[in-house]
Amino acid sequence: MSEPLVIIGNGMAAARLAEELSRRALGKYALAIIGDEPRLAYNRVLLSSVLAGEVASDEIELRPAQWWRDRGVTLSYGRAAVAVDVPRRIVNLADGRSVPFARLVFATGSQALRLGVPGAQLDGVHTFRDSRDVDLLLRLAAARKRIVVIGGGLLGLEAAYGLARAGARVTLVHLMDRLMERQLDAPAAALLRRLVEARGVEVRLEASTSGIVGDGHVEGVTFADGSSMAADAVIFAAGIRPNVMLAREAGIAVGRGIVVDDHLQTSIPGIHALGECAEHAGICYGLVEPAYEQARVLAEVLGGRNAGYRGSVVATNLKVSGVGVFSAGDFLGGASSEAIVFNDPRMATYKKLVIADDRLVGAVLVGDTRDALWYLDLIRSGASIVAIRDDLMFGRVAAARNAA
Repeated sequence: MSEPLVIIGNGMAAARLAEELSRRALGKYALAIIGDEPRLAYNRVLLSSVLAGEVASDEIELRPAQWWRDRGVTLSYGRAAVAVDVPRRIVNLADGRSVPFARLVFATGSQALRLGVPGAQLDGVHTFRDSRDVDLLLRLAAARKRIVVIGGGLLGLEAAYGLARAGARVTLVHLMDRLMERQLDAPAAALLRRLVEARGVEVRLEASTSGIVGDGHVEGVTFADGSSMAADAVIFAAGIRPNVMLAREAGIAVGRGIVVDDHLQTSIPGIHALGECAEHAGICYGLVEPAYEQARVLAEVLGGRNAGYRGSVVATNLKVSGVGVFSAGDFLGGASSEAIVFNDPRMATYKKLVIADDRLVGAVLVGDTRDALWYLDLIRSGASIVAIRDDLMFGRVAAARNAA
């Protein structure tokens, strides 16, 4: 008889785990997935494309309903889990139902941070995190509202680009001196800023938000330097926080995220976590690719095989505000490394490769990202680049041709 396995969360991590389990342990578990969003799992990375009108909302679904049925998965979406009773091995839902489990996986993701500034609770202050947020932001953009997006990381850039494409007047406000400071060096960030502004988004850097003003509804934003700007709405996109409340209340060890070991198991046997809500070796990744790597490992573990997760090489390889951006590894480099740089502002292209001990250890690409996955493979494998060093900057095809 199949063991009941419950996954709390119906996002990208949960969907990938279900897919991996169907390959490795089909029939071993009676799989039930519980999610509070009222729709099938979708590609969250493409939410900005929905906001920009580049794809329809139903086009970003990861799998059709029939796919889940064919694999015997019971989907409960639009139903929030409100408590996990560990001794009784049941998950309690908001509608009063309870779901039993033998094994449980937390894939609860994360939530957008709201800055603790005066006025943060005014009507007209929103976040950009899920499909429900997109529906609301589309209405704002259609009304040609003046919108301030707070946060110059990936979320903020995607929100700003999508809103601008949809017709809003957008100002992107960022506390730091450059955009995407965790993924890009200064020259790459400067090029990205120029390309973003060319797409209709005003960018304001080194701007510390001190408050949001308005009489019941947003009317403007104030800054620590005493300046201000008018706004009809404010979008917080300044970071995320892992959703750990259910796990904490169930007595499971929690740090910044739900603490897991190399088998993605929590402090309670038979209960696991993966994706943005999980903390492994002190790290919460908050990215899709590590979640997918964790899903592969956890599927092996749940299938009864000996597998371990050793951490991920963090990489960003996305269209950011319509611009190809890639970064991976130690892209800043140091005293013991060497950087090879190609910068052509007229061609809107920037490449930086960081080499140490005859190995590629980091890379940043803006504009031309065709060879991103090849560079990522070199970084992850630690392979020697001596034979292709002179052609490394010119990409995989050039390196292969000249090595032949």
